[in-house]
Amino acid sequence: MSKILILAEHANGQLNQATAKCVTCAKAIGGEVHLAIFSNDGQAVAKQAAGLADVSKVLQIDHQDFSHPLAAQIAPELAAQADGYGYVLAPSTMFGKDVLPRAAALLGVNQVSDIMAVNSARSFKRPVYAGNAIVDVTVPADSLVVATVRTASWAAAGEGGSATIEQSAPQSDRPAHTRFVELRTEAGDRPDLQTANIVISGGRALGSAENFEMIYALARKLKAGVGASRAAVDAGYVPNDMQVGQTGKIISPELYFAFGISGAIQHVTGIKDAGTIIAVNKDADAPIFEIADIGLVGDLFQVIPELEQALS
Repeated sequence: MSKILILAEHANGQLNQATAKCVTCAKAIGGEVHLAIFSNDGQAVAKQAAGLADVSKVLQIDHQDFSHPLAAQIAPELAAQADGYGYVLAPSTMFGKDVLPRAAALLGVNQVSDIMAVNSARSFKRPVYAGNAIVDVTVPADSLVVATVRTASWAAAGEGGSATIEQSAPQSDRPAHTRFVELRTEAGDRPDLQTANIVISGGRALGSAENFEMIYALARKLKAGVGASRAAVDAGYVPNDMQVGQTGKIISPELYFAFGISGAIQHVTGIKDAGTIIAVNKDADAPIFEIADIGLVGDLFQVIPELEQALS
């Protein structure tokens, strides 16, 4: 039975739900599942990881170089830790997509991106052309499989596990050319965009960064994450880490609101796995209505205040 090593994603002492989704994918592949925690003091995160169902071992690799999730520091160590494993997986988040290609290059193999289904132990399905086509990718029998997992396509693994936690010392020489300077975030206390059950996104129709405050206010009432279309990001209404779509974040909330978003294919790619999509747009012919479960032709500047009032 092959062993599968998963790069765990975490922040502020909390394991990201994307890691639990990788565990579900690993279970579909079949094999003994291990998680690698890179941190300066990863004890709390390691305990959370050990509680995931179907995980048999957690590797806790502590070092001051891992105090912040820098791909240049983590990738060489992940490659070193991969010895003896048949698979190395990571979530297809900004973090996973930053670390894993570097690790794959160091290991001398090609990376498989965005596994959305498992055909067999070495054959996988992944989306191409902005999700308009699905292709089968087969990895040679003698090759290590290094792959990112499309988290929008997998449910999170449950709790109830009792994996062993093993302290593992760093094994590689890490480059000194990259250092952490600072981390800026405008999310505040809102749920993480990629793990939120409810996401509210705004488009260029909002007209300004000031008007985008309407989206934030509604999100606070619904305890929702906030996203945006590429057009809104390009216009400077919000920072680019809020962009949803092919060139942004791929999400799968239970409920997704799209206010003033036309529904360009690159945006639809990021939300097609959402449970329920609600769209509000003045243009009755907007493409977003083709995929929306509930569509309302109307002015968002009237609809959002009315919705807020109804929630009061």
